[in-house]
Amino acid sequence: MKLFILLFFSISLLYSQSNFENIKVQYFKSYDYEQMGKYTEAIKVLSPLYKQYPKGYTLNLRFGWLFFLNKKYPDAIKYYKQASLSNSYALDPRLGLIQIYLTTGDFEQAETVSYELLKIDFYNYYANLYVTRALIAQGKYEVATKIILKMLALYPTDIMYLEQLAVVYKNTDSKYLPKLYEDILILDPNNVYVRSEMK
Repeated sequence: MKLFILLFFSISLLYSQSNFENIKVQYFKSYDYEQMGKYTEAIKVLSPLYKQYPKGYTLNLRFGWLFFLNKKYPDAIKYYKQASLSNSYALDPRLGLIQIYLTTGDFEQAETVSYELLKIDFYNYYANLYVTRALIAQGKYEVATKIILKMLALYPTDIMYLEQLAVVYKNTDSKYLPKLYEDILILDPNNVYVRSEMK
């Protein structure tokens, strides 16, 4: 009996080690294809795994990202939503959804999902950044400014938030815009956004 138990655990361990190696190889191939911009191939190489683990959080998150890169947005939404179902506390799938909504111009939906996320994590860097982009796109400059200033209180020299403030200032004809451009260029002398705006 002891020999049987020992043999059973040895086989299980061998199988799980073999299974782990197989999964690792497929993920690494997928990463390689992604680096080459071959998103369809990056997805295909993971498809056999998906048949085994259709509700796996990491796999659904990965598919959401790859379909997003491949501009297959409805598919990306489906996988991000499944990842959220698999782990309801995880923020990454929601951030992925917001990125899709911003990219496709669905700013109201981006705003809605951002606010849902901010109820969980009020100071989440990316949720705050994404919601400001969604608000600016809808012309909701006053609300966007409040959020930007809230985040700049935490990250006073953050270029991305300073750029968002510059966009608001530009759209509201703020007299503070030239000074803000100067401040951004002190922090980031080759800032592409400011340089292009100053031309």
